[in-house]
Amino acid sequence: MLLKLIVFILLVAMLASLFTGFWFLVKDKGNERKRVLYALLIRISLATALIGTIAYGIGTGQLGSQAPWDQKLHPERVINE
Repeated sequence: MLLKLIVFILLVAMLASLFTGFWFLVKDKGNERKRVLYALLIRISLATALIGTIAYGIGTGQLGSQAPWDQKLHPERVINE
């Protein structure tokens, strides 16, 4: 459950960084500040952390797929709760 919360927080932080970068892009028209670049750097870092967290969760078995098409392809992976 903690891993899912971390993934959710990283996703929300990425969206916040995306909209912040957009706001800086619109507001700083031609300004020499590099706030858009910093927002992009933060978003790339958050995306890398998100992908790493998801890969760790899948690798350890804490995250998995419960999609119907995945159950048909891999019936041995069905999680019975």
